Amino acid sequence: MDLIPLIDRIGESPTAALFGLITGLIFGIAAQRSKFCLRAATVEFARGQMGPRVAVWLLTFSTALVWVQGARHFGLFNSDDARMMAVAGSWSGAVIGGLIFGVGMVLARGCSGRLLVLAATGNLRSIVSGLIFAVVAQMSLHGMLAPLRDYLARLWVTPGGRNVDLLAMLHLPAISGLLLGLALAALALIVSYRNKISARTLIFASGVGFAVATGWVLTYSLAQVAFEPVSITSATFSGPSANTLMFFLTPNPVLEFDIGLVPGVVIGAFMASLWGREFKFEGFDTAGNMRRAMIGAVLMGFGAMLAGGCAIGAGVTGGSIFAGTAWLALFCMWIGAMLTDFIVDQAGQRAVA
Repeated sequence: MDLIPLIDRIGESPTAALFGLITGLIFGIAAQRSKFCLRAATVEFARGQMGPRVAVWLLTFSTALVWVQGARHFGLFNSDDARMMAVAGSWSGAVIGGLIFGVGMVLARGCSGRLLVLAATGNLRSIVSGLIFAVVAQMSLHGMLAPLRDYLARLWVTPGGRNVDLLAMLHLPAISGLLLGLALAALALIVSYRNKISARTLIFASGVGFAVATGWVLTYSLAQVAFEPVSITSATFSGPSANTLMFFLTPNPVLEFDIGLVPGVVIGAFMASLWGREFKFEGFDTAGNMRRAMIGAVLMGFGAMLAGGCAIGAGVTGGSIFAGTAWLALFCMWIGAMLTDFIVDQAGQRAVA
């Protein structure tokens, strides 16, 4: 991929933002049409079902592994250079932040990525929750919550100043990641078949995984030819949401991948909702639901920054390169979400009955 003509024409920073926009467009369209949502999958699983939401999430996760590990196998991407792998990870942050994020995800009725997609389809609840999430994420990164986040993250960190590559740690051949992705994809197709999920939904679910691989490959390709250092990253919505918010609030903003990613998701999801005739304005039903969503957004904002990423950033994007803390954070998100559903929602339903 020869990026020199493009860089010479528009510059390195605009190119990075353009790549973020492309990644976001693919993600927004695919996520909206497939209804991809980790929260929905965890709730379904917590209630003893391997239903359509689990199938969609599993297919997204598995295809992300296939696309990313395939790109790595063919030399289109090197995960060792990824920003998530190049810095020390936090085991304590993954556990504590993952659990907190999982709780917030259920209370807010959607992870940060899902909230962004829903906001683009006219869901006013998601707009409010998404803005709170972005503000708290920024507070956790550079504001009054940063000292607490930093303290919790430093309790237990990965050795050597880098994150842990699970494949290398387990002394597995590099091809193992691709093979695992194919095995999980086969399982996802079996679950999808049992739930009679349409081929269109399956294609869009795999498209979310493809968006993750697109971000990795594009930023890696740019980093190889750029004069200035370029962060090799992909789809995530904790840091980018905070960065996009500050982009419009600071006097001299700088274009980067994150700044293109969030608007790309919004545009893609908006177009997909119009295409599917699903765009409609929705608000909060009750004041109680609004309080619940706001509390959930606060927990997600802090939890995501502590865990090193949101349900997409750590759960799928980080998981696709086998970053150790990302897999641990994803596991804890599942646990936190399932416990919250059992204690809050299922217990409430039993009390009403």
